[in-house]
Amino acid sequence: MVNGNIGLKDGHIKLPKLKLVKIKQHGEPPAEYRIKSCTISKTESGKYYISILTEYEKEIKHVIVQNVIGLDFAMDGLYVESEQGEKANYPRFYRQSLDRLAKEQRILSHRKKGSARWEKQCLKIAKL
Repeated sequence: MVNGNIGLKDGHIKLPKLKLVKIKQHGEPPAEYRIKSCTISKTESGKYYISILTEYEKEIKHVIVQNVIGLDFAMDGLYVESEQGEKANYPRFYRQSLDRLAKEQRILSHRKKGSARWEKQCLKIAKL
């Protein structure tokens, strides 16, 4: 809790001015955590995200390095491994959706700016 304002409880977060809000929590915070602050953001597609900044004590363990692998940036993929030349299995979602995105943007260009159909098309593009 931050001054009794912000806190996590059973799939809910307590926020000032909003009280308890249901959340989908991805990952459990460390056992001895202290919430420092929260940031709520809204995407173009209308989804809300909350970022929680926490602070906790952690003992640093020194590890002896056994094996070193070099990763090189690759334009056609994500990376190439330096030892065996193995490439990343990079899913090309962005490149595959470029044609569809271009079509949706062409449709948007014919809509009257500020109209309800223009707003719907903007949302469609943001989701894509």
